Amino acid sequence: MTTTTDLRKTVETFWATAEARDWAALGETLAENIVYELPQTRERIRGRERNVRFMREYPGDWHARIERIVAEPGQVVSWVHVTAGVEEMYAISFFTGDEHGRIATMTDFWPEPYEPPFAREHLVERY
Repeated sequence: MTTTTDLRKTVETFWATAEARDWAALGETLAENIVYELPQTRERIRGRERNVRFMREYPGDWHARIERIVAEPGQVVSWVHVTAGVEEMYAISFFTGDEHGRIATMTDFWPEPYEPPFAREHLVERY
């Protein structure tokens, strides 16, 4: 049985190996039948081989840095800062694990930054 700590370590390894471009090691973090979903684009990638290829072929020279990981029984959530050239993005990813401690499902959300609504600048601080 996979523990919360095991899956958290697997997710940390997933992001570290993605950043290192160590695609073989990244593949070892994934279950053979992993399902990766991107709800905003309605894409689904099934299987370890296709997922590794997707990560490897993703356009551009992108880099990921973990901002936060929250782990609970059955799932891990990561908040990752991604840079691709001059573009900066954030990704929120939900992971579940299999009985071997590998990633069984991953769901990514890529929120787009936007300017705040008018008339609340007296209440907020911009960063």
